Amino acid sequence: MFLTFKKWTAIYVLCLLGLFAGFAAILWHGSAINASKNIVLSGDDGVVLIVDPGHGGEDGGAVSTDGTPEAGINLAIALQMKELAGFLGQEIVLTRETDISLHGETASTLAEKKRQDLQNRAAFCSEIENGVLISIHQNSLPEFPDTRGAQVFYGAVEGSEVLAEGMQDVLNQTINVRAKTCRPMGDGVYLLEHAQCPAILVECGFLSNGDELQQLKEESYQTKLAVILLSAAMDITDQPLE
Repeated sequence: MFLTFKKWTAIYVLCLLGLFAGFAAILWHGSAINASKNIVLSGDDGVVLIVDPGHGGEDGGAVSTDGTPEAGINLAIALQMKELAGFLGQEIVLTRETDISLHGETASTLAEKKRQDLQNRAAFCSEIENGVLISIHQNSLPEFPDTRGAQVFYGAVEGSEVLAEGMQDVLNQTINVRAKTCRPMGDGVYLLEHAQCPAILVECGFLSNGDELQQLKEESYQTKLAVILLSAAMDITDQPLE
């Protein structure tokens, strides 16, 4: 299946009319996406977006200086993406919808729970036909508190890199003060290594940057991120070309 960029600005406007009309002027700048990019997925059915709110339960992920864990922010963005997707008729599934870890009953230590959690997320994603994974996270670099912005990383499965390039383009044109480049995830990130589908990980911002942290904690900014991520993903995985 060939997937192309065509309509994400229109989708933005549709979402924002119902939710946050004030975002329209900002998001409109994203209309210059490179229309020559395509990704290939197997099968002829519609794409299912898999949204993974990183961490959860005892594993809060990165924690800001004021004690804010990334897990809650990740979940808030993912839940808003699901709500928007229902409004737009886009099929979407979440790996978790509450503040839980996905480990099994046999896990006792935190390390075991983290390992089983990631294994179960990867297995869940791999079982979904025509799935495309977007894992949502927050970054932190306390030693560089001025660093900010959203960056996309991608896995090795075919289609992941172009999906990341398209998503990074949108983030650069809508929320990043300075453009960032998407990067391969590399070793050590279990979910992107083992999910058998095109997969990206989006670091939405830096909890270690005071100004960006305050934005990330605001519901309105979480909604803005949800609109950006969902709209871009829907367009990148839009319609097959014969």
